[in-house]
Amino acid sequence: MKKYNETVEGPDGLVYTARLPLSSATLNYLADLIRGHCKKICSPWRALPAGKIAGTVLAVLRCDQRLGDLAGGNGIHRTTVSRWVREVVGLLAARAPRLDRALKKIARMGGGIVLLDGSLIRTRRRTGDANRRNYSGKSKCHGLLVIALTDDRGRLLWVSAARPGRISEITACRHDHLTAHLRATGLGAIADLGFIGLDDNDDP
Repeated sequence: MKKYNETVEGPDGLVYTARLPLSSATLNYLADLIRGHCKKICSPWRALPAGKIAGTVLAVLRCDQRLGDLAGGNGIHRTTVSRWVREVVGLLAARAPRLDRALKKIARMGGGIVLLDGSLIRTRRRTGDANRRNYSGKSKCHGLLVIALTDDRGRLLWVSAARPGRISEITACRHDHLTAHLRATGLGAIADLGFIGLDDNDDP
């Protein structure tokens, strides 16, 4: 049987337009963050304008678009898109509120409780030993676990660092000494049954 190993795409490929389910405010916020970062590190030139970089990174983070597809559509290299994604994630993480400050803010506003929940962000299966760390026995899939706090109206206050999916929600909370921070600010937490036993052992 004759085999054809040529790619189905033409020499120039096919570029299409897609719509992201995000607001223009999100795009502008991220673009301003990128411009400020470039100014701070004295890097005035980029392969694309800040707004275009923001849109490209959001396509990866929000819709899991393949890096190679975005690179080809924008006339840049795949590693450039990968570097932008890591750079933007770092910029956003640096602006995230600290746990103690987020809880103190709620206490100052007269709040008495926060809502606590964990979420497994699904990831691709990895090879080797790294594959086991991200496998969640509870959800039967690979992913990274994050813990989130909101106020009593569901507005996001704080998100933890992403941890391997095999870690339980209670273990993740204890890594961040969550109960100790709640006691220090006099706040209570409402959570589902998966968090029963969280406060059985006092945090140091």
